[in-house]
Amino acid sequence: MGNRDVAPAPDGTVWYSNQWSGSVGHLDPKTGRSMIVPLGRGSSPHGILMGPDGNLWALDGGQNAIVRVNSSDHKLTLFKLPVHKDANLNTGVFDHSGMLWFTGQNGIYGRLDPRTGDIKTWPAPVGFGPYGITVTPSDDVWFTNFACNYIAKIDTKTFKLTKVDMPSASPTGARRIWSDSKGNLWLATWASGELLRYTPAEKKWVAYKLPGWGPRGYSMYVDEEDVVWVSEFMTNSVWRFDPKTETYVDFPGLKPMSQVLQMAGRAGQVWGSEQGNDTVFVIERR
Repeated sequence: MGNRDVAPAPDGTVWYSNQWSGSVGHLDPKTGRSMIVPLGRGSSPHGILMGPDGNLWALDGGQNAIVRVNSSDHKLTLFKLPVHKDANLNTGVFDHSGMLWFTGQNGIYGRLDPRTGDIKTWPAPVGFGPYGITVTPSDDVWFTNFACNYIAKIDTKTFKLTKVDMPSASPTGARRIWSDSKGNLWLATWASGELLRYTPAEKKWVAYKLPGWGPRGYSMYVDEEDVVWVSEFMTNSVWRFDPKTETYVDFPGLKPMSQVLQMAGRAGQVWGSEQGNDTVFVIERR
């Protein structure tokens, strides 16, 4: 099925996207029961997230649309992109006012107003590569461009960007980005094998090398205690990084070549999916 991103729901269930089969899955961890919801012909969902309305939202590159999945009856509502025929929709985030901001890997960023269905898109600097996106506690929206080696802050009023180059002149391959409770931005890098922290107030980068030989960091998640979780392909692991002690703890994959893509969580739980073996997992703090 090619499951990749996860979205824990307020009711205790967990959603996951199935990029290869054009669907999303809905898992009840208490019973182990899982239901598959097809998103439509040609669907290929990438990022998913829970909205402030309690429903699931999927960024569907195959249909070039943002899909809302009603949590109770699984009814679908499609919001088609108006201009870009092949945006390659990637990931999204809701700001504090309920607007959905999103990236398109083929060179756009955009905003959907869920109340009206209005979608606006803008070309990203340099073009190809907009990928992960996050919102800070102060309601700043940032995205990363993994191909062109920068992160960018979106002015949610004027829609203009403040571009910040990565600390290395060589491409880092930073796919995902996540804010902690202080507004620091965390990124895992594929090409340079690092965990990066950017502090916007100080305009300062700090790099922490990922464990292992030739590490390849893919995604990350910052939990409610500001502990950072990183998926890393070469060690086939999820690494827990404590910024206070600057130490890592290894959580090995359930099977070889697990390929953990985007993670998410809720209090006491870190959720992810292993695309390599179509498995959804949870790491619980006890």
